[in-house]
Amino acid sequence: MGIDLGTANTLIYVSGQGIVLQEPSVVAIDQEDKIPLAIGTDAKKMLGRTPNNVIALRPLRDGVIADFDYAEQMLKYFIRRVHQGKTLIAPRIIIGIPSGVTGVERRAVMEAALQAGARDVRLIDEPIAAAIGAGLPVTDPTGNMIVDIGGGTTEVAIISLQGTVLSESVRIAGDELNQAIIHYMKKVHNLVIGEQTAEELKINMGSAYPTYEDEESIMEVRGIHLLSGLPRTVTIKAPEVRESMTEPLSIILDAVKRTLERTPPELAADIVDRGIMLAGGGALMKGIDTLISHETGIVTHIAADPLSCVVLGTGRVLENPKQLERVFSARSRNV
Repeated sequence: MGIDLGTANTLIYVSGQGIVLQEPSVVAIDQEDKIPLAIGTDAKKMLGRTPNNVIALRPLRDGVIADFDYAEQMLKYFIRRVHQGKTLIAPRIIIGIPSGVTGVERRAVMEAALQAGARDVRLIDEPIAAAIGAGLPVTDPTGNMIVDIGGGTTEVAIISLQGTVLSESVRIAGDELNQAIIHYMKKVHNLVIGEQTAEELKINMGSAYPTYEDEESIMEVRGIHLLSGLPRTVTIKAPEVRESMTEPLSIILDAVKRTLERTPPELAADIVDRGIMLAGGGALMKGIDTLISHETGIVTHIAADPLSCVVLGTGRVLENPKQLERVFSARSRNV
């Protein structure tokens, strides 16, 4: 079983079956008895809409476990769902994690999976898993550059011969883009909106690079007016959403440029030839490939199924353990 334990979504791949589960990484808890009321899609619907005795939360933040007990319960629930409630099966699990996590954070992920019922847990760095899932030739002696923009982290890595030559992990990604939109709406329009509304704005109106067809698109946004304290509707244009996300996008761009600057010349030549591959949910934002291509001068491609790259990569490692065994021991060298 391969798992992409993401800040925003958890995906599970079962050997021989493909992707069998894709659910939001959200848990709704009863405050009194601390029992999960809902997990996944049902819990996400409750975000920002719960009564006082119920809290909907994300057990993962910035790509790592923020609440161990609820992360364990979430994993247990997802594993049980995949096995249709059979409790006797103790699966062998490969989990994709951000390359920049600490040893303590790595152990927390392994411990949560073991407590959830796994018999053997292996960890794989997300950039390598994403590169394998995107179909890059990671076993060849050629340079491959992957930029995986997830919910909590953006992973930038240069990969060659099943190993990470260079990598950089910044804790700026989809969640920070949402927060930037929330901050902009409060500052410019005096409107307080929730995360769900900000995400809706980002998906429907967000773009990283100006395009003619987007300039005139508008969307009505509902929230609480700061001055009157009453509900209000404001009309927002696409350029405003793009402007609100400028800062987090520039941090992601800087990470890409820094990695390119440190790349050995032979591998840099390969990347200029082959281009940069984008994966993760952030790759779905309109114009993100154009922005990176414009800023770096290197052709930028978007993976065929960016959301599933990491979990597909863990699945390929599961099914080709001999061919891809070195990906586990590979550790990035930050020079």
